[in-house]
Amino acid sequence: MSNIPFTLSKRKDSTFYYVRFKTESGKYLTAISTKQTDKKQAEKVAWEWFRKGEIRKPRKEPETIQAKATKAFIRQADISNDDLDYVIQEMKRRGIIKSIVYNNGNLHNAETYFLDFWTWEKSPYIKEKLRKNHTIGKRHVSKEYGNIKNYWLPFLRKNKIETLEEITKQNVKHFVDEIAELPKSFGSKNDIVRAGTTALKYAFNNDLIPKDITQGIVYFSGKYNEREILTPEIVQALFNVQWNDERAKLANMLAMCTGLRAGEIQGLRLQDLGQDRLYINHSWNLQDGLKCTKNGESRIVYLPFKPMIQALKELAESNPYNSAIDSFVFWATIPGKPMESKTWLYELRQALQKVGMNKAETKKYCFHAWRHFYSTYMSEHVNQKALQKQTGHKTVSMLEHYAEHETLQDIDNIKNAQIALFGNVVNKTEYFDFDYKKLNGYVKVEYKTAGGKLV
Repeated sequence: MSNIPFTLSKRKDSTFYYVRFKTESGKYLTAISTKQTDKKQAEKVAWEWFRKGEIRKPRKEPETIQAKATKAFIRQADISNDDLDYVIQEMKRRGIIKSIVYNNGNLHNAETYFLDFWTWEKSPYIKEKLRKNHTIGKRHVSKEYGNIKNYWLPFLRKNKIETLEEITKQNVKHFVDEIAELPKSFGSKNDIVRAGTTALKYAFNNDLIPKDITQGIVYFSGKYNEREILTPEIVQALFNVQWNDERAKLANMLAMCTGLRAGEIQGLRLQDLGQDRLYINHSWNLQDGLKCTKNGESRIVYLPFKPMIQALKELAESNPYNSAIDSFVFWATIPGKPMESKTWLYELRQALQKVGMNKAETKKYCFHAWRHFYSTYMSEHVNQKALQKQTGHKTVSMLEHYAEHETLQDIDNIKNAQIALFGNVVNKTEYFDFDYKKLNGYVKVEYKTAGGKLV
């Protein structure tokens, strides 16, 4: 027969162990929860209670008349939202609660809120951005929608979070910890996290949730992978070989001489071509179509090579769908659209193989690397202010007001540097031999892709 003066057991509806103490007569008292899920810990609690003589449930103190009256008032009174806010604030002041979410009949479904937040037609956030002329593109919105759908929604479901008001700062921290385990770059991880935290901060700023649960969240850090850039010797050989598509050759050479982004070259129209300069007013992507530049500002980019300017004009004027001033320079076989930039990358890698580079090595180079090539070599010849106005870069530490004024000396320096650096390459290409019969005969060239990437 056991000499232990109590028994421990679990109930079907609870994860805690309950203790029942045995009296001297051998009868067992009412079970008391130990609030412990581990049996050893529960036994330790039970022995402590037994030693102190605390073997019965504590008796409730009789309610005061004031307490009874208060409860009766709350049950029967027609309490307004203002009254409820006062009670909540008073409870916070006394330290009884830290925060509270109450149902006023308008709780927000978390999944619906996040998906709508990154849906172009539905999002109040996007409408506000556009109304205030802030730059936001459909491609960015589409990417963030994907991050919500692929990462945030599974997290909410796994943690059985149904309403926006249920999400806590601890939930967000746990989400960040889970994203940390993904085999992605720190930049990609931050994009995933911000898809949700941007929506949550907006919810707080617009009184949808009572607290900014994104405050203090620590994002990922690291170094961006440096892009490989070609050497001047390889570039010289590259543009001396015969390219399969002269349009791609022209686009790559243009990027080399100007540092233009692929989307900015796609967005070039006949009216943007000057005598020795390009007027960069737009960019292009599949989701947004023709849109403003990445930083939202137009700029002038100098191009002191007449053969290239002439080739750009001839290509634009050969557009079979539209040869007016608003026709795309690098037109596509689909009316009203420019060429896909992946064509230029594919042809670049093909040309690199022709100069002796193996296929695996060519994959180290992307079209955007021309921007780095241009910036790297031009920075040795012109000052930062002048170069920055050409590339359209915006830095954290903005230049002072005087930097907005471009001098004639800056323009001369830019042109002279371009001629010194790229003249040997460009001048050997006296003209671009566009096969207009071939151009007009294009249907739509399909290049091999693997998961949307060139092979």
